[in-house]
Amino acid sequence: MGDYGIRKLRKVLLGRETTAGTKVAATTAWRGTGVITDNLELVFPEEDIGIKTGTLRSYIPKTEAQIELEETPATFQQILHILEMGVETATATADGSGSGQIWIYPFAATADTASVKSYTVEAGDNKQEEEFGYGVCTEFSLSGTVSEAVMMSATIIGQQVATGTYTSTATWSIPTVEEILFQKGKIYIDADTAATFTQKTGTWREFTLDVNTGWQPIYTGSGELYFSNIKNVGPEITLDVTFEHETTAVAEIAAWRAQTGRKVRLLFQGSAFTTAGTSYTYNTLRIDLYGKWESFDGLDDADGNDTVSGTFRARYSEGAASAGNITVVNTLAAVQ
Repeated sequence: MGDYGIRKLRKVLLGRETTAGTKVAATTAWRGTGVITDNLELVFPEEDIGIKTGTLRSYIPKTEAQIELEETPATFQQILHILEMGVETATATADGSGSGQIWIYPFAATADTASVKSYTVEAGDNKQEEEFGYGVCTEFSLSGTVSEAVMMSATIIGQQVATGTYTSTATWSIPTVEEILFQKGKIYIDADTAATFTQKTGTWREFTLDVNTGWQPIYTGSGELYFSNIKNVGPEITLDVTFEHETTAVAEIAAWRAQTGRKVRLLFQGSAFTTAGTSYTYNTLRIDLYGKWESFDGLDDADGNDTVSGTFRARYSEGAASAGNITVVNTLAAVQ
């Protein structure tokens, strides 16, 4: 019988590095799909040596690894990995005497330090494992629509691809997760300087949050072909929202035309904690953004129902002194 790779025997394993670029054993499985791509550059130099076809002379000037964590239902537990790799490393704080642990990931407006957590990534099938270190997230997306789960996806880059063997199953585990559901979500919109967020009901139909995290590899003459460090050159954050064409949509279109600063909160809640905390009772994903509407499309038709979609450009609000943040509340005291 042949020795062939099998699609259903693929794995994606993650390990949180202590020192960026020093690979570690995996501690958890990513409950989604993805394959590693080797982005090394192979160059065939031009030569005038009398051979029309060229020769086999080649060289590799740089290496880079990548994995696309493909769109999969977002969960209150595993979204932490994307935020740790792409926004900022966080430390959980207990919600009073409750079961919930609060994780806050601010979009830093001025900090220039590399504070994200790097990961070792292992992926492949039963035929061959590939891996890379110094994995960081360069972009991620969250999206949702009525009657479905919120979906998440991300692009992770690393230093170089190597072949090896999977971390022993005694070291890593398949985590327990809970899906984030769009129907359990709420949207809040107000002036960016308002003291509170005001919920808008009966209007929100779908969204897509696209985050270019701003992290990019820095290549220097350091004795290696892979990048030696990373730098954040500034995130780009956009939020596309589809509304019923009603009072809220009309008001937000007016705010767009008036160039009025706004703040938007997307709040998703899951199952209740065993013990309610001071601030949270449920597994929670909360996305707070400040900025302005950049554009609105014309009316659209959803089975005879008028809808309208707008693009919100997130920015730093001087009045609120904030660039926004993502808060996750679950029962995990440590990322796993």
